[in-house]
Amino acid sequence: MNRFFYHLVVFLVVAIWGTTFVFTKLLLNAGLTAAQIFVLRFVVAYILLLGYSLTRWSFRWFSASWKDELLMMALGVAGGSLYFLTENSAMIYTTTTNTSLIVCLCPLFAALIISLFYRSERLHGIQIVGSILAALGVIVVVLNGHFVLHLSPLGDSLAFAACLCWALYSLLMIPANKRYNTLFITRKVFFYGLVSMIPYFLIWPDWPPASLVLRPDVLCNLLFLGSVASMACFLAWNWGMKKLGAVVVTNYVYFNPVTTVIFAWLILSERITLFFIIGTLLILLGMYLCNKRQKEAGTELKVNNSAKSKQTRWPGN
Repeated sequence: MNRFFYHLVVFLVVAIWGTTFVFTKLLLNAGLTAAQIFVLRFVVAYILLLGYSLTRWSFRWFSASWKDELLMMALGVAGGSLYFLTENSAMIYTTTTNTSLIVCLCPLFAALIISLFYRSERLHGIQIVGSILAALGVIVVVLNGHFVLHLSPLGDSLAFAACLCWALYSLLMIPANKRYNTLFITRKVFFYGLVSMIPYFLIWPDWPPASLVLRPDVLCNLLFLGSVASMACFLAWNWGMKKLGAVVVTNYVYFNPVTTVIFAWLILSERITLFFIIGTLLILLGMYLCNKRQKEAGTELKVNNSAKSKQTRWPGN
């Protein structure tokens, strides 16, 4: 039951992230740039998290060592500023389809990178089959029957860079989760995500007027992106990684285009196609196979640990 709840939380996070394209698009149309949107939503998230953290007796400003502080900085850059800048910039130079395809395939890259450093997180047998099926499902959903890709070296490279940033974020979360609680890590991610944007604005000094930011429609969208899509979702995502593991949680990125299409169908009345249904079924099957293997591995580990414990307690048996 606990594992089901963890999976449900992570799925809800992906579902919310799948809707953010609408709110981001509205803010872009209102006159904000991608960098401005990122900074404003992270400012909202950081202020809320800092305010809550200050009420806790275990509050701390810094990590236990300078190496851990550098780890937090790397998380803020990889999962914050660099990821959002490369992803949003990619859509300027290439199609949304190309960007979605490349970024949503990051679980494959994440699993590969993580397996190089952590043997326990490696995919085996049916998990590999499940990952391939899920990736194929993403391709079917995103392409939606239009199997034509317009290659753009610069744009596609930026999208691939965003994909690698999220994979690196997943890798770095493993040691961070072992040493610190989710609240501290997430607050640090927002802080260093904002700090690392300072050079960007020194080169391109461009800040929106207060009259635009305080417009009711703009402010509501920013508050949603900051408090829900950033603060709440990052907390839940990082917590899910601690409970289920980086590879399992990152695999849920495969559901991102599915939730986006469903949201567009509900809100924008866009049509659900046969390709979407086929792709969704492939993703569901792939995720089931990945999770099934994970459960079996967990059960085997518990049995082995139990057997070792008995042998230790009763060596005469």
